[in-house]
Order: sequence, then C-alpha cells, then structure tokens
Amino acid sequence: MFRIICVTNRKLCAGDFISRLSEISRGGADYVILREKDLSEAEYAELAERALAVCGGKLVIHGTGAMQLLRRLPRIHLPLAVLENNPNLRREAELLGVSVHSPEEAKRAEALGADYVTAGHVFDTACKSGLPGRGLGFLKDTARSVRIPVYAIGGITAGNIASVRNAGAAGACVMSGLMSCQDARAELEALRRALA
Repeated sequence: MFRIICVTNRKLCAGDFISRLSEISRGGADYVILREKDLSEAEYAELAERALAVCGGKLVIHGTGAMQLLRRLPRIHLPLAVLENNPNLRREAELLGVSVHSPEEAKRAEALGADYVTAGHVFDTACKSGLPGRGLGFLKDTARSVRIPVYAIGGITAGNIASVRNAGAAGACVMSGLMSCQDARAELEALRRALA
C-alpha cells in the first residue's frame, strides 16, 4: 500500500493547527510526523500530547527534542546523524524513521535498524528555497539501494505523486499542501485519486 504521510509545519497552517491535524488524520493520512523544530522540549511535549489526542497511533514524533517522549510515544523520526550518535534508540522505538539525502545514507540508516527512510528533497519546494530538487533518478536509486520502505519528500503534489510511486517510493510525505490548503480531506482525496 502506498502511504501518504503528513509532515507538519504549524506556521504554514491555515486555521487552528490541532483541528487541522484532526482533519488530516481522519481524512486518511497514514502517519502525521510532528516536525516543529523551533519549539523547546517542554513546548514540544505539550504540543505532542495535544496532537496525540487527535492523531492517536498515526502520530510520529520528530527530532532530538522529542527523544524525551519515547517511552510515552514510541514512534519517532530522526536525522541520520542523531541515530548514528544514539544507536540504542532502535531498542526504544516501536517505529523508527530516518531522513536521508543519498542512497549511501539510506543504507546506513537501514544498517542501524530504521523501519523506513524519507528521501529528499525530490522536487523543488519553497521549504528548501534556492536548492534544486534531487529528482526522480535520485529517488529511484535510493529506493533500489535498501529493502526498507523509502518515502519521498519535497514538493510532492497530486500532479507528480504518481511519478514518485513509479520511481519506486513506498509513499510520499506532504507538508505545505496539507498545511496550507483550505480543505485537508479534499487534498488527501486528490492525492489518492492521482494514484488510481
């Protein structure tokens, strides 16, 4: 099954953030990665509890500030360097995702026990302004390099999501499209239709 994963950025959110997360979770996103890197550990913990109330088991915490929450929320997504410096995290996580930017990094993440990797950024995106996307060839090479699922990230829309699947990705991560749209449920439906 091709997964659609929301990666959050509350600063892009149209309307109330927690209401948006609820809409995204109920609307069919497979996971919601709570990527709010500017928050203190205490602020992140408070937001994670509120997000958990509406996302349940779909919630994946993110980054070093979230490691304190692993016993309560055992699904985490990390930069590769953090996992390399803390390999014992594999034993604490029920679901462990890692961000990678090359096939070689994907292999290192897999060797450390990652359950999946996000590979990007694939297409040009405002979130990485001035940095060109790595392209579908990069995604295809990364997907072929490992046995674990590779989820594409970066500039993914209904217009290009099928090409991501065709390049070998097991899913796609969407940030701005789900954060800033008027209707998250309709956006998710459009993404699914594009895959039909």
